[in-house]
Amino acid sequence: MNRRSTSAPNWFFAFAVDGAFLLDLVATPPAFRLVHPADAHLTLAFLGACGEASALRALDVLDECLLRSPCPVIDISFGEVVAMGSHRRYSALSALVRRGREAATTCVTALRDVLTEAATGQHDPRTAKPHVTIARPLASATHADRAAGLTWAAHIDLRAVDMSLDRIALYTWSEDRRERMFRIVAERNLG
Repeated sequence: MNRRSTSAPNWFFAFAVDGAFLLDLVATPPAFRLVHPADAHLTLAFLGACGEASALRALDVLDECLLRSPCPVIDISFGEVVAMGSHRRYSALSALVRRGREAATTCVTALRDVLTEAATGQHDPRTAKPHVTIARPLASATHADRAAGLTWAAHIDLRAVDMSLDRIALYTWSEDRRERMFRIVAERNLG
């Protein structure tokens, strides 16, 4: 039987990435969950619980944008793994994009507000920071657990991981979030 959340699912656009590199990582500390390789992505625009109709409206806008100004394939590699979110209670450990950062930032900046505006009427005030989340602390993680997570992250070396951002996908929650958190609703190839 599938475990379903009673809250409305979130929607977001992201570059779908090959998460196979996650299978080669040293095991996370006990209070962490490694991202499922099929869930690995680089967020382009977070829409929140906007509903399917609004997300599909934003997908139409993405199609128009890509038709007017095609986004090229972006070759990337990773740098350091850092904590993301609140400094006191971070929500993720993420690999920052090293090579290809400028191109990825330009693409995110060009599309993010257009897509969020189409879906929610809002803008994201944060500066784009291209990254791929690799692990998340469990809700029960203590201060000591989070410190262990930072130590784990400091020893992760992803500099040899190269990949291409060659497709943008519209994501929402998976039907059963115990194994995979997200599912792809639609994809658009780049280049």
